[in-house]
Amino acid sequence: MTPLLSVIIPARNEATALPLLLADLAPLRAAGAELIVVDGGSSDATCALAAAQADKVLETSAGRALQMNAGAAVARAEYLWFVHADTRVSAASIRHLLATLAERPIWGRFDVRLSGSGLALRLIGTMINLRSRLTGVATGDQAIFVAREPFEALGGYADIPLMEDIELSGRLKKRARPRCLRPPLSTSSRRWEHDGIWRTVLFMWRLRLAYYRGVSPDQLARQYHRGPPL
Repeated sequence: MTPLLSVIIPARNEATALPLLLADLAPLRAAGAELIVVDGGSSDATCALAAAQADKVLETSAGRALQMNAGAAVARAEYLWFVHADTRVSAASIRHLLATLAERPIWGRFDVRLSGSGLALRLIGTMINLRSRLTGVATGDQAIFVAREPFEALGGYADIPLMEDIELSGRLKKRARPRCLRPPLSTSSRRWEHDGIWRTVLFMWRLRLAYYRGVSPDQLARQYHRGPPL
């Protein structure tokens, strides 16, 4: 029997965060969903930990688009749900997702909240969600779900090192506006806390503006991995 949902988790050196996510998803797996972890060259115990809690563990070169496409290629379900390894998923979010999939939407995503404490991080999460609702564009942190047919018809994620989520959103929203689900998922705030909250916000907006102006994703990826300027 074809499962309704395959959860595809790109990971790299996520031995701390990944087991927490897989534990969140264990009831969904018990109900028949397929869990696929795609490792992008971890040097820690990510693969070994995933093997105990997932249905499939794949190993590819690093690159989120490459990893997610590899997972989608072996997935068996009608719907694909792409969830970052540092995400936490509540039982209420899972229930809402399953209820939504019963309505057979083309695609959608979740609201998010950042994991850290403090008003600034709460405000940033609110801004991310509002921007997504207004534009119809989703980021990978928002756990995009999509029916297999349109995903495959569109050729999956573009083979680019950054902005693959925004690029796919742009193509999907030509078919339909995304379904925007709550309650929010929790996504790690470690980058904001490490690099500075508002400095990171401005940096991300500069990268996105440069992408819309036509700067190549390869160049943007180099800037992203260097982090915001001091």
